[in-house]
Amino acid sequence: MRIDLHTHSTVSDGTESPAVLIRAARDAGLDVIALTDHDSTAGWGPAAEAAQQEGVALIPGMEVSCRTDTGISVHVLSYLHNPLHAPLVEEIQRSRDARLSRAERMVERLGADYPITWADVQEHIAEGATVGRPHIADSLVTLGIVSDRSEAFRHILTAASPYWVGHYAPHPARAVELIRQAGGVAVFAHPVASARGRVVGDDVVGQMIDAGLQGLEIEHRDNPEPGRQELRRIAARHGLLATGSSDYHGEGKPNRLGENLTSAAVLEQIEALATGSVVVR
Repeated sequence: MRIDLHTHSTVSDGTESPAVLIRAARDAGLDVIALTDHDSTAGWGPAAEAAQQEGVALIPGMEVSCRTDTGISVHVLSYLHNPLHAPLVEEIQRSRDARLSRAERMVERLGADYPITWADVQEHIAEGATVGRPHIADSLVTLGIVSDRSEAFRHILTAASPYWVGHYAPHPARAVELIRQAGGVAVFAHPVASARGRVVGDDVVGQMIDAGLQGLEIEHRDNPEPGRQELRRIAARHGLLATGSSDYHGEGKPNRLGENLTSAAVLEQIEALATGSVVVR
C-alpha cells in the first residue's frame, strides 16, 4: 500500500485544486493521501468527493503553522481532527489573519525595490486560501524577477532579508494540545529541515512530547540523513509514530507525490488514535 501523508492544494500554497490533487495521487499510484493544507480544512469537501470518485483513500488533515518563543518556525501536522473544534478553529483563524497582514506588509517593503504590488500577489491567491510567502514568490516569478519559487526563497523571501516580516503563530506545544483536544493525531513535520532555517532543540521537542505529540515525520526530503537517524532514536525512545511523505505542492516545489511513504501499520495506528473525523474511502 502506497501512503503519502503530507500534501498541499490551492487552499493554501499548492498549485493544484483539491480535486486535481486527488487525480494526481491516483496517477502516481497512491492508495492513500492526506490533504494537509496550511491552517485550513476548506479543501476537505472537494477532496473527499474526488477521492471517492477516483478510488483513493483520503486522510483529512491540516498543517498548523507554529512559532517558538525564540522565533523558530515549526509545523505540526494534524490528522483526522474535528474541523469544528472551536478552540482550534479560533487559534487557526488568528494565525490566518496574521499571515494576511504579514504578507501585505512584506509586499509593501518589496515594492520599494521591485515592481510588485499587492494586486499582483492577489492574482495568485485562490479564494479563501491561506496566504503565505509562496504566493508572493509566484508573483515574483510571473513578473520575471525570479525564475521559480526556490530562487525567491533563497534570495528575497528568506528570514534574513530586509523584506521579512514575522507573524503570530501558536507555540508548537500549544498546537499539539489543541490538535489532541480536537481528536486529531499530532505529528511534527520535517523536524530537522535545517536548510529551511533554524530548527528546534531537544527542549522544544520535549515540550511537544509532554503536550501529547504522537509522531515524527522522518522520511522527508528536507531531513538530512544524520538527522533522520536521530529522529528514529527519539521515536523509539518515546514510542512515537514514524511517518514519511512528499510535502507535495504541485508545480510549486520539486517534491513529487510518493517520493517518501508511510507504512500501512502506522496508518492503522493513526486511524485507531483519532476520534475527530474518519478516513474517506
